Amino acid sequence: MRDSTWITRMLAISLVVLGVIVFFIGSKDVSSSDKLGEQLGSSEQADWSPAKVQYQSDLKPPAAQIPNQPVNNQPLQASKAPVQPTPAKTIAAQAAPKKAPTNKQPPKRTFTTTYAFKSYTPKYVVAWADPSNYGDRFATDINGTPISNPPIIVLHETTNSAQSAVNTFRSNNSQDENRQVSYHTLIARNGLVVYLVPPDKRAFGAGNSVFDGLNGPETVQTNPTLKPSVNNFAYHVSLETPPDAWDKNVSSHSGYTDEQYNSLAWLVAQSDVPDERITTHRTVDRSGQRIDPVSFDFDKFYSILHSFRELAIN
Repeated sequence: MRDSTWITRMLAISLVVLGVIVFFIGSKDVSSSDKLGEQLGSSEQADWSPAKVQYQSDLKPPAAQIPNQPVNNQPLQASKAPVQPTPAKTIAAQAAPKKAPTNKQPPKRTFTTTYAFKSYTPKYVVAWADPSNYGDRFATDINGTPISNPPIIVLHETTNSAQSAVNTFRSNNSQDENRQVSYHTLIARNGLVVYLVPPDKRAFGAGNSVFDGLNGPETVQTNPTLKPSVNNFAYHVSLETPPDAWDKNVSSHSGYTDEQYNSLAWLVAQSDVPDERITTHRTVDRSGQRIDPVSFDFDKFYSILHSFRELAIN
């Protein structure tokens, strides 16, 4: 009888311990992008309207949102200000040279958004990068030559979680130029749009890089100590990589979520950047070291983008 009672008690204790273990394992089975959303909070979305749209460059972040010290261990705060950026239009206005372009440009095309675009509204937050990780866009290169490159959009992916990337960008790297890096926007696995650098600023998304467009090779050197790059006329957007590729040098992985493709198309649809000037870090890179975004489905992306915007009838 004593043995029977002892065995019963041990079984009960074992079941309790097992239940606790299962609970903690289950609590860890939450995507990093969901946690990022919880830490950042969600901002109230304003209805999209051409008359109401507020460009991100019009917003001046409070001083508290531009830290002078690393904040890797501090939770990020969401901005309550409505942000509906039109990156390409802002880029074009800021990067346009004072003189008329000397090279021939194709006729400018403008786009209008569709009902499908207005029916999709992703959550977003603002988490400004530290000022040491981005700079100004220049109207001339290091030789004083006017810059007339139309804007491009460069797609990337993170090497780890979205939270890890945001922490990196919010760290002060003013003492180490080699660690200065940023994107304009990051899209988490759950479709959350994280604004990091205002579109009128030059994000440090690509190093030695060239865009091969209809006008031939395009690149700009704005720093005499660094290789020419596309940064001066690029809008950099990164997708959070899936967990199976975190901190791994892989040529393929499980891919991106539907929410990421939808939010990316939603973001790009607000610009006038044509399809042929949407590219990848892998394509523009000249260092031979960048292959992102891997496993990106351009057919899927363009299908959604074309449902979100269409050529305007002039």
